[in-house]
Amino acid sequence: MFVLCLGFGVAVLDQFTKHLAQGNIPYGHQIPVIPGFFSLSHVHNTGAAWGMFQGHNRWLIGLSFVLLGMVIVFRRYFLTASRLSHVAAGLILGGIVGNLVDRVRLGYVVDFLDFLLWRYPFPSFNIADSSICIGVGLYMISQFKSHEHLISNANLTSLENFQA
Repeated sequence: MFVLCLGFGVAVLDQFTKHLAQGNIPYGHQIPVIPGFFSLSHVHNTGAAWGMFQGHNRWLIGLSFVLLGMVIVFRRYFLTASRLSHVAAGLILGGIVGNLVDRVRLGYVVDFLDFLLWRYPFPSFNIADSSICIGVGLYMISQFKSHEHLISNANLTSLENFQA
């Protein structure tokens, strides 16, 4: 239930912030927040991350539904008992839904966060994109910690057997 609530919250926040960007920033314009580093903008992305697969919206919609189905069907296999893996799953779920809503409703994804890194523009992104990336990172950390715990317990068990 926690995963679904977090996912719903992320999707709502994503849609709300995109609505604000669309309503307050003309398409194609930027509003500097921290000059030379961070701007708010309003762009449309018909592709995936970093503009890959531009113009393949139907394929990306299908992929989003497949990924949603996989998260739901296989949740018991990839969710550990740790809270961290549940947070990760909620973030990933909410991010997928947030961008899927745009793809189905608008035919593109609204991006509005722009950063310059060492004078190079980083591709525009949104809350859903951030949520997916953070979720994947947290999931990887949770799996590493889970395996680390299993290894340390296995080593203790084998050490106890060795001493007996």
